Amino acid sequence: MNHSASVQLSLQAIVLGLLLSMVLAAANTYLGLFAGMTISASIPAAVLAMAVLRALGRRHVLETNIVQTAASAGESLAAGAIFTFPALILLDYWHVFDYLWVTVIAAIGGLLGVLFTIPLRRALVVEHPLPFPEGTATAEVIKLGDGAARGAKELMWAAVAGAVVKVASTGLNLWPSAAGVSGFLGRSPVFLGLSLSPALLGVGYIVGLEVAVLVLAGGMTAWLVAIPIYAQFGLEPVALELLRAETGSAAALAAQLWSTKIRYLGVGAMLVGGLWALVSLLPSLYRSMRNHSGGDATALPHERDTPMPVALSLALILLLPLFLLYQSIVPWIGVAIAMTVIMVVAGFLFSAVAAYMAGLVGSSHNPVSGVTIATLLLASLLLWWMLGGDPAVGPAAAILIGAVVCCAAAVGGDNMQDLKAGFLVGATPWKQQVAQAVGVLSAALVMAPVLNLLLQAYGFGPATADQPNALSAPQATLMASVAAGVFGQNLPWGLVVWGGAIGMVVIVMDLVLQRRGVGFRLPVLPVAVGIYLPLELSTTIALGGLMAYLAGARRDRPPHRTGILIAAGLVTGEALVGILLAVPIVVTGRSDWLAAPFQLPAAELIGVLILLGMGGWLVRAATPESDAD
Repeated sequence: MNHSASVQLSLQAIVLGLLLSMVLAAANTYLGLFAGMTISASIPAAVLAMAVLRALGRRHVLETNIVQTAASAGESLAAGAIFTFPALILLDYWHVFDYLWVTVIAAIGGLLGVLFTIPLRRALVVEHPLPFPEGTATAEVIKLGDGAARGAKELMWAAVAGAVVKVASTGLNLWPSAAGVSGFLGRSPVFLGLSLSPALLGVGYIVGLEVAVLVLAGGMTAWLVAIPIYAQFGLEPVALELLRAETGSAAALAAQLWSTKIRYLGVGAMLVGGLWALVSLLPSLYRSMRNHSGGDATALPHERDTPMPVALSLALILLLPLFLLYQSIVPWIGVAIAMTVIMVVAGFLFSAVAAYMAGLVGSSHNPVSGVTIATLLLASLLLWWMLGGDPAVGPAAAILIGAVVCCAAAVGGDNMQDLKAGFLVGATPWKQQVAQAVGVLSAALVMAPVLNLLLQAYGFGPATADQPNALSAPQATLMASVAAGVFGQNLPWGLVVWGGAIGMVVIVMDLVLQRRGVGFRLPVLPVAVGIYLPLELSTTIALGGLMAYLAGARRDRPPHRTGILIAAGLVTGEALVGILLAVPIVVTGRSDWLAAPFQLPAAELIGVLILLGMGGWLVRAATPESDAD
């Protein structure tokens, strides 16, 4: 079949891609605020696209590829948005998410991410032997074609299962959202927990055992090492006793120390990890660009990118509204120009790093959080100098620079996976880039409403009596803390430095493993993510990674596509129900509007057994009888 002659940008593909982009962006918004991690939506989007297009009597491979490209762009934009915009709420700069601001900034950041990757596609996808694991896997799924109906059923049944569990736990309140044990070891609080969320189990399965174990290692470093050490040596006995009396339990005291102190270790580790990613990847990226064979003038039609003059003109046009937005925050033209320049330079560099990292080890290791914190800290220091330390607008200005950079980097890295998939199935690059822009714009339209809905229903930050199901928004919380700490001159630099030291130790260990040819690696970003996640989330993610390992071990190869689809279904079902449950919470003003008048006996144990049962189902489904031999 001549793929280049096939339909690609059909009306059906554009409409379906637009709708899936919105739905998956909303689901990833909830997941990212809840768990601090997002997942690639390319494979589930490809399966759903195949099923819908087949029902419409259309079976074009390239049409399916366009749909998943648009859907994936929307999902990645959500990651950039939720890492940054909620920080403005936590800083008390915004009280609601302004629709125009969120939509324009997210759209500009996402479109710049698309445009920044245009000159990189040929160098990284065509001429450089980068594996792009998610892009390669997506291409293989698209080529299968005939398994679309079965794959869609597996995805939907898993989504129903995740939704039912979410309704029973968070809606009906039949069992708690987490189980844990805690106590005191001398003066130090000790806590171990397990989130009872099927979505986190699915996240762990998708990212795999290696990443999941590193996230858990970061969590255990924070909760089982750093917190006890800080309680023992970082606080006076009287201060510790006062905190103990105020919090009332070992678990609450550990959470208090983690949220107010220990998470700054994560800032240092993320900062070092982001800078290391930039420094280590720039030489390779430079060599790839230097060896670039030159434009697309002689390329075949199905090899052509968006022309560079068009891409450059669009990028310059986008800078004007961005400059005007920045000037509306800071009244000085020079400062607004500086903010725009910082954003452009950082956005391109970090989009390139994210694209190259996605090609090396996949989207799961992408240093989006790390490079955003690096950008934020640099922007905060420069703005502190230019604004004279003005705490009124400085932190918000720094966050808004970080928001554009984060959206650009998130979209740039994830979209390069889609361009790799398109290259493998014979798609036309410029048509994929149009689909990416469609996905970004459609997702940007729903960002503010979804964020406002979640804010009003659950709240962000640590759980309180008024907001018992608050979404932790870990990255946004750290962004807010860093920006406010720089301008308030109260950033705990000692803990940041110690976190940086932890990051350096992990990097050195990773280099040693690499030099010795050991297959297992130690990327620093997952460790840093674990440091600033609540321990119960890291534990369940690690359990999901173990399920993926068991499924792969039974088949002596990587987890079956069925397992990936079921895991993605669990994530999507729980996330969408979390959003749907938020609607009546906002309308009624009650978080317990659906709560049953009783809780099951031995509720924690029942929740744990249900979670383990779903894990067993996941492993069994991923090793069908036909593959078990």
